[in-house]
Amino acid sequence: MKKICSLLGILAFLALQLSAQKVNTKVVETIQSFPYQHSQEIDAALISMKTWEKSDWKTLYNMLDDDSLKLKATYALNAFVNKASLSADQKQAAKQNLGKGLKQVKSEYAKKFVQAQLNLLTDQSEVDQYLASLPKTDTRPPADPLANSHLNASQQLLLAQDLLEAKVNPLTVKQFLNRVSRIPGISSFMLASKYLNDPIVNKDAAIVIARLAISDETIQGPAVRESLEKTLPLIKGEDSVVLVKGVNKLLKKMPYDYGYNNLFNGKDLSGWKALVANPILRAKMGDSALKVAEAKENEKTKGDWMVKDGLLIFTGHGDNLATAKQYADFEMYVDWKITAQGDAGIYLRGTPQVQIWDTSRREVGAQVGSGGLYNNQKNQSKPLVVADNKIGSWNNFHIIMKGEKVTVYLNGILVTDNITLENYWDKKIPIFPKEQIELQAHGTYVAYRNIYLRELPSTDAVSISEDEKKQGFVSLFDGTNLDQWTGNTTGYIVKNGTVEVNPDAGGGGNLYTKEEYADFVYRFEFQLTPGANNGIGIRAPLEGDAAYVGMEIQVLDSEHPMYKDLHEYQYHGSVYGVIPAKRGYLLPTGDWNKEEISIQGNKIKVTLNGTVIVDGDIKEASMNGTIDHKEHPGLLRTSGHIGFLGHGDVVRFRNMRVKKSEEIKDKSEKRKR
Repeated sequence: MKKICSLLGILAFLALQLSAQKVNTKVVETIQSFPYQHSQEIDAALISMKTWEKSDWKTLYNMLDDDSLKLKATYALNAFVNKASLSADQKQAAKQNLGKGLKQVKSEYAKKFVQAQLNLLTDQSEVDQYLASLPKTDTRPPADPLANSHLNASQQLLLAQDLLEAKVNPLTVKQFLNRVSRIPGISSFMLASKYLNDPIVNKDAAIVIARLAISDETIQGPAVRESLEKTLPLIKGEDSVVLVKGVNKLLKKMPYDYGYNNLFNGKDLSGWKALVANPILRAKMGDSALKVAEAKENEKTKGDWMVKDGLLIFTGHGDNLATAKQYADFEMYVDWKITAQGDAGIYLRGTPQVQIWDTSRREVGAQVGSGGLYNNQKNQSKPLVVADNKIGSWNNFHIIMKGEKVTVYLNGILVTDNITLENYWDKKIPIFPKEQIELQAHGTYVAYRNIYLRELPSTDAVSISEDEKKQGFVSLFDGTNLDQWTGNTTGYIVKNGTVEVNPDAGGGGNLYTKEEYADFVYRFEFQLTPGANNGIGIRAPLEGDAAYVGMEIQVLDSEHPMYKDLHEYQYHGSVYGVIPAKRGYLLPTGDWNKEEISIQGNKIKVTLNGTVIVDGDIKEASMNGTIDHKEHPGLLRTSGHIGFLGHGDVVRFRNMRVKKSEEIKDKSEKRKR
């Protein structure tokens, strides 16, 4: 009898399972592509999940309770949560969904997993859950010092770093990293990046910085790229479905210019040098004399500035420390700390200074606070408010300099609002357009850390050189607009003074000059991203495939491993399908390459970074058929448009100028006379 009852129970269970699968085929099919990372399938699945009804979600949560079905359900739900975390509206909806799911699931695995997903979208962390599960001698969780509502983002970050450096246990580190993940900006990103080398919490740190970067496009640059590349192998399992894809996409399109650099590596004085004279005197010195003077000062001032425990410290004796590089417009973050009676500052473009001092020094007027432009005489010199932290505590400057104007935030509070910085060295002239940044030595101890800077692009129109004007060149792009271009003007955008292919808005199309050209010399600069593909159309009509109805000069990261099996006529600089180019003259990815395309009748020459890589005759090259064995009617055209031929990859162009053949002929005729 017992055997019969057991058998009936099993049959009933199977019947229910089959019925459930029949009813919820949509759910099963939707999550079928998980955990495999086929981008298009995953994207389609996530879009479908957004339209699910209550019964569909109930099925997914039931699958989490079933050991034979939970794998795909786990990956699918985590991918959905990661995607939802990037949008405020989706995040709130997902939180409500997970709350209902937490009440529904029954197995210990499902409860812990759903709770972990809910933690990713709320202020409650896994640490809180762990502490709540401990024996309840005191049911109250420990106070979270970062939860103090009156602290702004800058102050929270300063406190977080203090707490993180206080030899806390891994669970507390995870708690603080979870807090940091909700404070946007480069400082949060770089703070979390410091834990990528910690084997205990590096996976948590990787998820934090991936989310910060994906949700904030201002987080970019060499320092950011380095950290994000470290995250890729650390993000595993269900987190990888959305985040790895997002990081790869971000790295693909991230600009190489105007991003954040880490000016202090925490190990040595790389990128810094001793001070030599002032900007006016330095400008009068020749390069060789300046190098000799710098070497002498570097030797003389050894020990005045030192690196200890990851801090850049002035010992109280010696002169300013200067950046090896000069800067025009920039945005800068820097933490600083002084002792009692302290006095220091930050020189901008070699000029004093954003003031740092002990506010108790009323005898010198320090009661006004730090962050003012101390040496200004005509323009405002005092900060708007006192925002200093107490002596011995860390402070943070956020300094923005555009043209002559300076803005300073101290500990997240505006203290200098777009004020002109006067030229201390010569009051009759404006501030220098480009110069070094200096950390002032003023006889008292000061420590610095977390020095991050990004150069800001100029918003001024760019004109071609006088020499090229004399040669007959005219500009096709001044860095501010696409007025001389037509075609896919949404797939190409003006950004940071360049024309940038924008894959998010149909960057696979073509952009052409409004004017047509017959014989000409065309000069431009371009910057490739890894594996990028584009092209320069010449003598092309506005319709059709320009590589065939016109001509295409290949623009390609052809040294990338993905292109190891290319045909010779496909490498960068080739007249596509017709004349192959010499290889090996592209600069490393991210550098700006210079190229010139010259065409006179059937003669074409392509010069890349000073080397001729194509020098041929299109008529001769196609006399017995082209090397790609395809029809190229465009070879017979004598004029047409110049264009960019996008394939959906991020490529940047700038400094485009052209000289028409008529001008070349006119100049030669004048010489004959």
